[in-house]
Amino acid sequence: MPQSRFAGSLSTPKLDVVIDMGNPFLNRTVDGFLKIGTVAVGKVAVEEVYHIIDKGQVSKHNLEHSLKKMCKEGAYWGTIAGVYVGMEYGVAKIRGSDDWKTKMIGGALTGALVSAAGSGNREKMVLDAITGGAIAIGIDVLSSLT
Repeated sequence: MPQSRFAGSLSTPKLDVVIDMGNPFLNRTVDGFLKIGTVAVGKVAVEEVYHIIDKGQVSKHNLEHSLKKMCKEGAYWGTIAGVYVGMEYGVAKIRGSDDWKTKMIGGALTGALVSAAGSGNREKMVLDAITGGAIAIGIDVLSSLT
């Protein structure tokens, strides 16, 4: 039975949380889920604060709605990120290299899989696969610039 371990560190401006699931594939997938899910929660929180300030009213209903929206978006974004990271890891293991092609294939597979789960429309699935591959390449290019 794999042991799980939770470790975290905080140093400005980086926050890193590591969850050891005993398997590199699971480690990366959970890490992607948590990091991108947290980004989504932060995005929705800022949007909701803006809407509350704009309306000038705070109520229990508004806060409950905001919390539900943060959880929903965090889970959705995190799931997509976890699928992408898992696909990229699997493709890298199969291909034996981790380059822009691996990222493109992982992004395309993720786009197709998410689209198939959502609509099942063949044309939309192909377009989402192209978009996923393009986004993955864009992220790779931007990462190499910094």
